[in-house]
Order: sequence, then structure tokens, then C-alpha cells
Amino acid sequence: MDSIENSVADIVIAKFDALPSKSKPVVDVNGVSGWVPLSGIVFSNEDGSNATCVALATGMKCLPSHKIPQAHGTVLHDWHAEVLAMRGLNHFLIQECHNLAHSSEFHSPYIRWRDTSELSSYRGLQPFTIREGLKLYMFCSEAPCGDASMELTMSTQSDATPWLHEALLGDTEKPTPIPALLGRGFFSKLGTVRRKPSRPDSQPTLSKSCSDKLALKQCTSLLSSMASLLICPENAFLDTFILPDTEFVGSACDRSFGPTGRMGPLTNMVWSGGYSYRPFKIGTTKRKFEHSRRRPGPQPVHPKPSNLSVLWTVRLQETLINGVLQGRKQSDQKGGSAICRLRISRLVMDTLMLLAIPMLVDGLRSSTYAELKRANVLEERRKVKRHVTDAALAGWIPNLEDSFNLHVD
Repeated sequence: MDSIENSVADIVIAKFDALPSKSKPVVDVNGVSGWVPLSGIVFSNEDGSNATCVALATGMKCLPSHKIPQAHGTVLHDWHAEVLAMRGLNHFLIQECHNLAHSSEFHSPYIRWRDTSELSSYRGLQPFTIREGLKLYMFCSEAPCGDASMELTMSTQSDATPWLHEALLGDTEKPTPIPALLGRGFFSKLGTVRRKPSRPDSQPTLSKSCSDKLALKQCTSLLSSMASLLICPENAFLDTFILPDTEFVGSACDRSFGPTGRMGPLTNMVWSGGYSYRPFKIGTTKRKFEHSRRRPGPQPVHPKPSNLSVLWTVRLQETLINGVLQGRKQSDQKGGSAICRLRISRLVMDTLMLLAIPMLVDGLRSSTYAELKRANVLEERRKVKRHVTDAALAGWIPNLEDSFNLHVD
């Protein structure tokens, strides 16, 4: 019998392989093939049976900080594969909630209504929860950027000399508002919060590395703030994070995610609202993704990064370039993905209107995205995030605000 790690990898890769060719990296006129990271999220029963991929994505770029004020909720800030897959999962779960709120005849195999006896200030007031007896797995074809891949990054450098700290921020003679979050510089500094993108010649950003975002998700669950308005986080934690064996460095993953590493101060920590520190298990697979950077077989020419991203969920498929739908400009409001802040927040607002639950009514009064994120039901989530970033992820600097009107096209 195959391992659950191999099964999950097979399911995610097979789902990607079934996508149209326009969603995949191409070979250019010089015969150089593209590479891109793949991430996918799978639900299964407790025993690993009935494993189903509900969201997958490819991607490896993010939005420079100076462009965030012009994003207006329609341009994605971060389209690394891991982040896109998690946003795809959240969009799918919010859709399940919307369908449950819309029709008493709808049945979701993943989401259920919570009984009134389950609702309290300690356990959370959200009307929905993920069904008991389900496990969440995540497969990634590449080690997540940031702390969990520093040793891999060092090993691939032709010159392993750490890049100068100043190079991360560009020309130091010009003032910059971006604080000194590390990218790949200072290899000797391990266990630290890092930014993306990691290249020293990239435009600065405050988007944290995927290692850091996944570490935080061990405390806040895989749910986003928008999904957390509707769904209690208690059953939404990742059970197992799966990497190809060639992308796994045990000491790096322990340091980045485990209780023996930087997350140690949070060991056995439990907050109210369904939140706790639940370190995910880390498994490996020998399965390889065809479009990986370190792909199987001899490569006459090094593959080059692809600027193409794909997002797939059970109910959605999109091809993205530069954080918007392929063929659209970032300035085009119609270019917003279904998982962009504007579209997801409006889907949540529509669901809140169907629910008409008094304890969630402050969300309906929100006129901007920033106000919606300050809803009372999310206060415990905000406390958890502050605690984690103070105690374990020191140096976490919030990204620039991208607020927008929720009611005007």
C-alpha cells in the first residue's frame, strides 16, 4: 500500500496534468523550458481514504510594495504557489458556506452548520465549521521560500558568500520606506523572518516568505481572515506538509516550523476561539513534478522561471500573470481574480447578508475592506497573530494597507 505522502502528491500532480496546456510553463524559441512551483491542498478521511484535491496553484512572484496602493483589492499581493493554493482553498470553503446559507437542501461534504450549543465567546461565534473526521494535507513541489529552504538556497549558489544586507534594499543613498527584512542575504542568520522576493535586485516588498506564512498558519489555521468571519478555525489546521525528498532538509524544517525551533515559545499554547499552536507533520515523497526547477533527468540548459500562474479549485480555474487574469492589465478592475481581496470580501458580505446573524452584523456595516477586517468576530484572531509575531516570529512587519470600498465597482 502506498504512503499517504505519495498518494497526496500523485493526486495533486495528476490534477495539474489534466489542466489545459495554456496553464503550464512552455518551452521558448531557444528550447529553454520554464519551471514553476506547484502547491495543492487535499482533504481526506482520518484513515487517508477518499483523498480529494480541492485547490492547487502554481506561481512564484509577488507585488512590489510601491504598487500596493494602486492594487485596489483586485491585484494579488502574493502569488507564490503556496499562498495561491491557500487562497483557493479559502475561496472554495466560503463558497460552500454561501451555498449552505442560500439553500437548506445543499449538502457539503466539507462544511457543516454549528449547533447553537457550540457557539460561545471562548469557542467562537462563527456559524460554520469544517466537518470532524477530515484531514488537510498540502503538497509542495519546492521547499517554501524563506527559512525552511535556506540550506537549499546556499547549496545552489555558485558563490556562497552571503549577499550584502544593503543590496536587499537597492540604492542605499536613496531613502526607502521599506524596513530591513532579509531576503536571501546573510545566510548565517537562520530562524529569522524573511521577505519575498529574495533576489537582491528585486523591487522591495514587505510580503513575508512562505516559510513564515506557513509557520503562522500553525496557530491561525489555514483560514484567511475573511473565511474566519464564517468558519470556526478549530478543524481547519494542516495535518501534514509534504515535500519531495530532494527538497527536504530536516533541520531547516524543524527550525522553521517545529517546537524545537523558533516556534518553541508557543509549545502547548491554546487561545480562545478555536486557535492553538498545532505544528503540522512533515512528510516526504519521491514523486517529482515535471515542471520543477530540479526536475528528473538530465537538463542540457537550466530551466528559467515562468511568469505564468494557474489557480484551480473544485469550482474554479484561472490563469494569472502579474497577479491578475491573463490578458488583463493590473489597472483593469475586470482583471481581478476570484480570489483577490475585493471578490472574496464581496462573497463574504453576500453570505453574511443571507445569514443575517446579529453577532455578525458589524461585518455588514463595513464600507471598506479595512473595516471588515476589524470586525469583532476577528478580534481573537488578531490577538493570536500579535502573540505569535511577538513571541516566535520577531521582526514580522505588516504589509502596506490595501483598503478599498466594498460597495462601488
